[in-house]
Amino acid sequence: MGTSASTKAITKRRRPAVVLLHGLARGRRSMTSMFEYLADHGFDPRYYDYPSTTAPIRRLAKQLCQRIRTDLKDRPLCAVTHSLGGIVLRHMRDPRLRWKRIVMLAPPNNGSAVAAALNATNGLIGVAFQVAYGPAGAGLAGATTGAAPRWPFPPAPFAVIAGTRRRSLANPTSWFVSDRVFADDVEHDGTVSVDETRLPGMAAFRTVDATHTTIADDPEVHRLTVAFLRSGVFTRGAAADAPPRPRP
Repeated sequence: MGTSASTKAITKRRRPAVVLLHGLARGRRSMTSMFEYLADHGFDPRYYDYPSTTAPIRRLAKQLCQRIRTDLKDRPLCAVTHSLGGIVLRHMRDPRLRWKRIVMLAPPNNGSAVAAALNATNGLIGVAFQVAYGPAGAGLAGATTGAAPRWPFPPAPFAVIAGTRRRSLANPTSWFVSDRVFADDVEHDGTVSVDETRLPGMAAFRTVDATHTTIADDPEVHRLTVAFLRSGVFTRGAAADAPPRPRP
């Protein structure tokens, strides 16, 4: 006897939904290939666009918590975040959200030196940064104190993937700002340094040859993400390299 539609619906509700959160001044299109890879490998990914340049980080997190609670009720949740999306998620510690595992791509976990440099620049460039990136951009700039992170820790076991390719045609800061901010011996992805992504308590950490702008499209990042969401570690082999499953 075939599996009934109601049984399939119950099974889907019990498995984690994977919340995808984009970075500052980005949108859902920046996570398209990650969405498709997760769906092809048996996950239930969900885009969550949010107005990243219009409100402070805490307010963005509160708004997203409300939307996710409404949409996904009490389902278990995983997340894949890019850049600012990871910092927003750190503020999403609502006990009604059942976070299980989180993968953070290029998160400025200790603030952003590039954002701080742009925010502090006098004249048109500084004003343009403040207008274009809004309160959340200012929040990233203001967190570069060198002290322990002032933001909450992620609400579930988490992995961090950092990029090390410095140049990207799609990322102007990688050509005009990052070399003035980071010393020659500092690993970075054109926007965020590897050290800025690190956070105590990481369950897994990996660097990849990818830029800040395109890290969510990188095939190795896709494999590592699936491995961690399935097993809680960055294994290679069955967990990471299993063939795509038919979409439900």
